[in-house]
Amino acid sequence: MKLDVDVLRYLTKEDFRVLTAVEMGMRNHEIVPAELVERIAALKHGGTYKVMKNLLKHKLLHHDASKYDGFRLTYLGYDFLAIKTLVNRGVFSAVGRQLGVGKESDIFEVATEDGTVMAMKLHRLGRTSFRAVKSKRDYLKHRSSFNWLYLSHLAALREFSFMKALEEHGFPVPNAVDCNRHCVIMSLVPGYPLVQVKQLENPEIVFNTIIGLVVRLTEHGLIHCDFNEFNIMIDDDEKITMIDFPQMVSVSHRNAQMYFDRDVECVFKFFSKRFNMSFHECTADIDGTAVDTDDSGRPSFTSIAKDTGFLDKELSASGFTRKDQEEIAKFIEGGIKKVASSDDEDTEDDEHISVLNEANTMGVDSLHVADQTLQHDEQVEPEGNVRTCEAGPSSEPENEDGSNEEGDNETVTNDNDAELEKRLNKVRRRAVTAARGGRKTFASRNTYKDKGGKSSNSSKIQRQLSSW
Repeated sequence: MKLDVDVLRYLTKEDFRVLTAVEMGMRNHEIVPAELVERIAALKHGGTYKVMKNLLKHKLLHHDASKYDGFRLTYLGYDFLAIKTLVNRGVFSAVGRQLGVGKESDIFEVATEDGTVMAMKLHRLGRTSFRAVKSKRDYLKHRSSFNWLYLSHLAALREFSFMKALEEHGFPVPNAVDCNRHCVIMSLVPGYPLVQVKQLENPEIVFNTIIGLVVRLTEHGLIHCDFNEFNIMIDDDEKITMIDFPQMVSVSHRNAQMYFDRDVECVFKFFSKRFNMSFHECTADIDGTAVDTDDSGRPSFTSIAKDTGFLDKELSASGFTRKDQEEIAKFIEGGIKKVASSDDEDTEDDEHISVLNEANTMGVDSLHVADQTLQHDEQVEPEGNVRTCEAGPSSEPENEDGSNEEGDNETVTNDNDAELEKRLNKVRRRAVTAARGGRKTFASRNTYKDKGGKSSNSSKIQRQLSSW
């Protein structure tokens, strides 16, 4: 989307009030309802719908009625909010031509009242050229929901913090001036991107300087991760300046050595192709101290002393990808569950096992007793039919007190059967709960009978329990 700042001078306070209201509503709404915008804006004389109609005409808002009637900010509206805030702060007073376009941002010229020219970087994540932000960047961390405007805001904050810290430690980076929303204001770097340079007077010195910057960053606990000819500026005096820092990671990252080797390989490959340089050894870094190299002449990551500074810890430069975060979260969650439930679940599991074993034993014993009784009481007739001997009243032995011994045995057997049934029902419920993944089902008025949608494992367990 083209940034046309001519519209900015014709916007009123009510327009910016409505834009701010939509921005506030997007904190917990993907599409902000029109009624909510009207309540947040709280214009004195009303007219919120008229203001939103004007903003829609200039493409500062987007109307969406797919799910419900609502609005959301566009990147152009977000640009105007950031520019208006920075102009009110007195950071700059004019916006000039566009300097460059990247996969994640746009660069524009801005000028102060005294004529000082600076660079304005507007982060625009979500373009078709770069949408895998959640898997390639760690902006979100523990957050699960996001929108592209918020991701751009996080990227701008990270780049501004890295630029400020590197400048304080003497690295050749642009001067970080100010930051608001997804906009970063920095000093304008004189020169050209290294990819546009065809000839150099001293390519060896430039090469050693660039490799020295990679080594110095590693000594301070950081790895650029995108250190190539597109992110290196060089002026007419062959002075080097680094740019683009949102993707920097710590040297403690699990893939730190791979990122370091990739940055070094990009520099070696560019100078070998563009300036036909042959590399036998890496002579010296930017400070003039020797650098340990491997057999191919490239600096070794393991031999670099990483005790110069701890910028990675100060700036929280983790850089973990989404896959790494999920693996670590699963590992930590599994360890916590194991430690927390070791005392409670072990006792409960032992109780379950003992009840199950006891139920099995009681069931087997009762079956054996029944079999023995059946063999003793059954008689086989010549025709092959089985006839059960039914004892009449005269055949029942009676005690002295007139009580029936067999009736007492039946009462005890019924009690044992009731106890066994109770234990089996308890074990059955626990087994079904375990088969369903530990989730307990609570019956309610709205609960309907299962229509055969259970898994094969739970059905198998239920059949085994019912056979007991």
